[in-house]
Amino acid sequence: MTSSLKCRNFFKLVCFIFVLFTISAENFAQSANVAGKRPRVREIGVTVGILPTGEFNSITDVAGVKVGHSTIIKGENIRTGVTAILPHPGNLFSEKVPGAVFVGNGFGKLMGSTQVNELGEIETPILLTSTLSVPKTGDFLLDYMLALPGNDNVQSINPLVAETNDGFLNDIRGRHISRDNVFAAIETARSGPVEEGAVGAGTGTVAFGWKGGIGTSSRKLPQSLGGYTVGVLVQSNFGGVLTIDGVPVGVELDKYYLRDSLKTSRNESGDLNDSADGSIIIVIATDAPIDARNLNRLAARAMLGLARTGAAGTNGSGDYVIAFSTAPENRIRANDANISVRNLVKNDAMSPLFLAAIEATEEAIYNSILRAETMKGRENRIVPALPIDQTIEILKKFGKLKN
Repeated sequence: MTSSLKCRNFFKLVCFIFVLFTISAENFAQSANVAGKRPRVREIGVTVGILPTGEFNSITDVAGVKVGHSTIIKGENIRTGVTAILPHPGNLFSEKVPGAVFVGNGFGKLMGSTQVNELGEIETPILLTSTLSVPKTGDFLLDYMLALPGNDNVQSINPLVAETNDGFLNDIRGRHISRDNVFAAIETARSGPVEEGAVGAGTGTVAFGWKGGIGTSSRKLPQSLGGYTVGVLVQSNFGGVLTIDGVPVGVELDKYYLRDSLKTSRNESGDLNDSADGSIIIVIATDAPIDARNLNRLAARAMLGLARTGAAGTNGSGDYVIAFSTAPENRIRANDANISVRNLVKNDAMSPLFLAAIEATEEAIYNSILRAETMKGRENRIVPALPIDQTIEILKKFGKLKN
């Protein structure tokens, strides 16, 4: 074998080893990304409640429901976005769904709520965003709806837009939501798994002093109870004493509402803000044929799930629940000759659905916090992510997880 041939073979061998090394490095990086992904609450071993979840443990387990996000992160000061929830993929104005809005504490700006509760109907996608961006978001939602085929002669549409205040991390006064952001959130809405944490309307939010955001969960009733699905999505931005499955995680981590005042009274110093003001928007979807009256009752039960997480329900917290039914036979269609809806779930059969809403709300809130990553925003403020390892150790300490 000539020396030149030996060199060529050696060069090929080196190239082959380099390729193998590159592929291995890429696979390692991908594995590290998967391993480093922040978990949902069930992935750390906590099972919330007694009812089973749907396939994706998401609001999209309710057939036809889609969710889309538009996340806006620009420079050092802009941390905001839009989240869209579509009850069904058709034209919601010509095929409305029964709906209701429940107000836990009304310190907020929920555009369209009065007409929803007056008529019991939802006729647009449900959009979540930043407080001062509600009017712009509503206006862009009108653009979207008016342009839909079949809406050429429509002269009145009720946009449904909810908010929480992301001003701690975001330049909220800049009102950075654009028409493109709103359209993108709606048009990219998908079924299946939902992105959670600091995305969409949850990009700049804070919950219990930790990074909050978007979270979701679902419950599936057994066939003996109707076989219905209840899905919940939350935009968490509120305070209190974080409690996970009954465990006082916030107290154990020494970050909770009134900590400074209580420690000061014991002549101890604190460095945390005593405020627990903020807001939460809870959206409930179900395929159960429920009218607006019972949807309002279903929405009210979400407050019990919120309470389980340790929410303080403060004066400055806007706590709202939007609920709707996707049951095709229950929709309100233009020019429909039917004057009544039959086969509605009876009052006596609502209790299992109430429990489903409670459990899914509680779990969705946990997911919104666990999935959110540390965020740096306006004026170099940093909101840390809930520490996963410490939280797991606390849950073990209280017997919720095995050592």
